[in-house]
Amino acid sequence: MRGSAVGDGPATGDGVPVPERLPLPLKAAETTPERPWPVRHLAPKVAEYVARMPAVWVEGQVLNLRRWNSLLFLTLRDTDLDMSLSVTLPAVAAMSLGDRFHDGAHVVVHAKPQFQPKKGSLGFSADRVRLVGLGELLARIEHLKGVLAAEGLFDASRKRPLPFLPGVIGLVCAQQGDAEHDVVSNARARWPAVQFEVRRVTVQGPSAVPEVTAAIAELDADPRVDVVVVARGGGSFEDLLPFSNETLVRAAAACRTPLVSAIGHHMDSPLLDLVADLRASTPTDAAKRVVPDVTEERARLVQARARAHAALQHRLAREEHHLAQLRSRPVLAQPWTLVEPHEVRLHRAVDRGRTLLDASLARAGGEVGRLAAQVRALSPAATLERGYAVVQRADGAVVRRPDDVAPGDALRVRLAEGEIGATVDDGGSATAPA
Repeated sequence: MRGSAVGDGPATGDGVPVPERLPLPLKAAETTPERPWPVRHLAPKVAEYVARMPAVWVEGQVLNLRRWNSLLFLTLRDTDLDMSLSVTLPAVAAMSLGDRFHDGAHVVVHAKPQFQPKKGSLGFSADRVRLVGLGELLARIEHLKGVLAAEGLFDASRKRPLPFLPGVIGLVCAQQGDAEHDVVSNARARWPAVQFEVRRVTVQGPSAVPEVTAAIAELDADPRVDVVVVARGGGSFEDLLPFSNETLVRAAAACRTPLVSAIGHHMDSPLLDLVADLRASTPTDAAKRVVPDVTEERARLVQARARAHAALQHRLAREEHHLAQLRSRPVLAQPWTLVEPHEVRLHRAVDRGRTLLDASLARAGGEVGRLAAQVRALSPAATLERGYAVVQRADGAVVRRPDDVAPGDALRVRLAEGEIGATVDDGGSATAPA
């Protein structure tokens, strides 16, 4: 019986009546704090609901694989996100895979969900398993490569140049391995003052993608880091799969700090190599590409100084020679030689000008004398000097005939020197005043 009406039930040993339970709600939506479902009622319902779900093929990476009697227990982890499922599998179902079925293996399993009422846990019971083949993985990587290339993540225009001399290098490498030693030792051998900010992470298996992605983001956020190097000393195709993961590749593309990929060798090419600003074939090659050689730089500096000194000496010698040639020319050695011919011509011109001026003045003086004689000869004054006089009336008119005057008219008589006054008498003659 699931429940009954509340009322005075049978008394306890103390004589206190126990209230009877109300009937349980038929649906989950009908439950209330006063009328809840007990666990024993809900758990079977969940198990029944889950049991109706069909089996499904699920893909992931094997993690925490262990065997107990005839069963295999494993965690099937998503290759991109931090999500996982618990799976049980008959050992006989994986027998054909042999040693290839191990932690980190990329598999698909055919499993049916199961809910354990006692523990309240959800698991999957698998009956078949198979490895994801290399051909299928390559096809997926090629498809992702095409998608990312169409988005422009591999374009050369996105590549940022590396700094000539980074002060701090961010290094993402394995927790144990030679990659860190190769990068650090070779970089410091080339430039001892270089500093490193190292992030040791898992570089293969299901934990590689989130750990490497987080390390890149952390180093990119550090303002002291000038360049980020992701290094791993090669490995099999399966070992390098995390570095072709879409999440990790997009995180590298979003990195604002120049990023160097030093994952595989010459024959390996994960997608991280394509999106990185620089691909190095090995961690040692990354150290050589990121840090300049102090010995080579000093040699270049000495050579540059020697070339600059030689060029300066050659330029000075050439300019001194040119200056000596200029100073040896007559125009600078005896500059007055340029003036002397002009001075002679100037003196000659002045003398000639004076001679011509004197001759012109003499001719002009003679001409003036001749003209003055002509003027004097034609002048009335010359006639007056011979004893003649000019008689004028009071109004200034010249008297030429006796009829031009009347008796009593005042006259002016102009002589060679001065003039006298006169009056016309009755007889028509002029009488000068006493």
